[in-house]
Amino acid sequence: MTVQESYEAPIANPEIQELSYPLYESRTWIKVWAYLSIVGGALQAITLVGIIFAWLPIWMGILLLKVVKAVETAQATGDKFAFLESQTALKTFFTIMGIITVIGIIAALIPLCIVIIALITGGGNFLDEGISSALRFLSLLG
Repeated sequence: MTVQESYEAPIANPEIQELSYPLYESRTWIKVWAYLSIVGGALQAITLVGIIFAWLPIWMGILLLKVVKAVETAQATGDKFAFLESQTALKTFFTIMGIITVIGIIAALIPLCIVIIALITGGGNFLDEGISSALRFLSLLG
């Protein structure tokens, strides 16, 4: 008996096909997000500062393309391992997005805290002068 004769195609698992259907339906939008992420990362790589972080959106786009490929396989064949591969790639994608979001929130809060502390400790004069200058400018326009 040869290897080809002993190999049988796996029987499609309808439960896996049913579970993978929502992701399968949204595969077009996942691809759009993936390609936009890859193109955005490539454009970011053109800049001097952006080259440091450009690998991240490119990697995330590749992860999303991996999700699409695996979910298409899971939908077509009912392959449990392909479905798990798509879920694992999605987990990695959302973990990275969560970490980036937390870092972004912290990065936005640090300058805000510095401004609040400066205002509390006597930087309020600068704010008063800024408001009165803006009012004077507006009165000249009117």
